Amino acid sequence: MKKITILLISCFIISCSNSRDISITRVEGSPSYESAKITLTDTIYQSGEDYTFSFNIENYELGVQTQKQFEYKLANSDKGQHIHFIINNGPYSAKYSDEFVQKLNQGNNVILAFLSRSYHESVKNRNAYYLDQIGDGNKIDLSGQLLFYSRPKGVYKGEATEKVLLDFYLVNTKISPQGNKVRATIQGTEFIIDEWAPYYIEGLPKGEVSIKLELIDSKGNLIDSPFNPSERKVTLEE
Repeated sequence: MKKITILLISCFIISCSNSRDISITRVEGSPSYESAKITLTDTIYQSGEDYTFSFNIENYELGVQTQKQFEYKLANSDKGQHIHFIINNGPYSAKYSDEFVQKLNQGNNVILAFLSRSYHESVKNRNAYYLDQIGDGNKIDLSGQLLFYSRPKGVYKGEATEKVLLDFYLVNTKISPQGNKVRATIQGTEFIIDEWAPYYIEGLPKGEVSIKLELIDSKGNLIDSPFNPSERKVTLEE
């Protein structure tokens, strides 16, 4: 099991009330869903600001619980497997059916939809996502290197605070020990990630937690790309 740990040298970095160091560990034991596929099947119908999206999903079932091979618990949706639907790299909406209505903003909307396990881990294969842009306004180059934020998100309570999923989506790029990487800064603690995989975070303090994800090159420089970096705040409660 791959584990990355950064030792804290000062309680000014993380609250002294947190007795553990923050660490991230790769999630292992998830079904791979290598043949899962999502495609847009129909024209997107517009009614005012509402758009209807209809997808065809193959080799993947929405609304069921993911059968995993690990015993620890991650925050999980009782409604089962779903689609993470992201607009302009904002917080995702969970969609549990293959057709739904979504309100879009005025101007250009970059749409990313990908298949998600019930515990919000993304399916990472070339056919498991849909990417496009809709609306008026300046378009971006969707053939460039893109990093999208997925998890953590929202509020975590009780047992769900012990292991918090860290997950992101890469398009048109790869990360590796010799190439691009993702730099994750979690409550001031920095991690360099060189494998596109899900991780769980341990040792987070209760309260508001800040997370920043950056796509960087082999020299550690921020790649000039839309939505890079991504920053979020989540809350952990007793």
